[in-house]
Amino acid sequence: MKLDEIKISKAIIETYNKKLIDALDVDVAIVGGGPAGMVCGYYLARAGKKVALFERKLSVGGGMWGGGIMFNEIVVQEKARAILDELGVKTRLYEKGYYMADSIEAVSTICSKTVKAGVKIFNLLSAEDVMIRKNRICGLVLNWTAVEMAKLHVDPITMAAKFVVDATGHAAEVAHIVERKSGISLKTKTGKVMGEQSMWADVAEETIVKNSKEVAPGLYTCGMCANAVFGGPRMGPIFGGMLLSGRKVAGDLVKRL
Repeated sequence: MKLDEIKISKAIIETYNKKLIDALDVDVAIVGGGPAGMVCGYYLARAGKKVALFERKLSVGGGMWGGGIMFNEIVVQEKARAILDELGVKTRLYEKGYYMADSIEAVSTICSKTVKAGVKIFNLLSAEDVMIRKNRICGLVLNWTAVEMAKLHVDPITMAAKFVVDATGHAAEVAHIVERKSGISLKTKTGKVMGEQSMWADVAEETIVKNSKEVAPGLYTCGMCANAVFGGPRMGPIFGGMLLSGRKVAGDLVKRL
């Protein structure tokens, strides 16, 4: 068969447009494709919810790819190991309570299982703003990351979601947008993004799950973003809390949806 470059281009444009149009009205929009965001999406989609995930970078996976200091191994604790087992990521016992996983296998497998569960992942798209109606976050304002990086004056598009999840990691980007632009007081001690504290893995792994909750009407925090918003410490290259956080938020949202 002779290949036609125009048909190839047409196939990509038509198929992507259809996928994007279908994602303009969903149950849950997740911003950030790190492990917490993807696990959250996986459990939501598995429960039959319509989910779109937006990642500004070319690749998903957040900081999990690099393990610790670019040593591509990650640590998970006993409580989180069951999630990796369910997803099919191989773990190895290091010593009691500490399990190792290859970070490349972990990211690629989590991503694959999330997509196969039904989550539509859009990379290279940034959430530059939120939609708010009656003091409730009800959607996102999206633009190409390349537009953002080049500082081009190009207007964005909008999409609707019953709930939005901020899984943007340390930056807590969506929560910062809501704080800066909406006039809504966040459900933190200060009413604002409190910022993360210095590393303390033992505490951080507990607080990240505790802090994974609704921070403003219609907006949930997930993953490292949760501790950044509510003032918990960072945890470093142990990823169990990230996985547990994603599952917790998904469970909370399934009940509300």
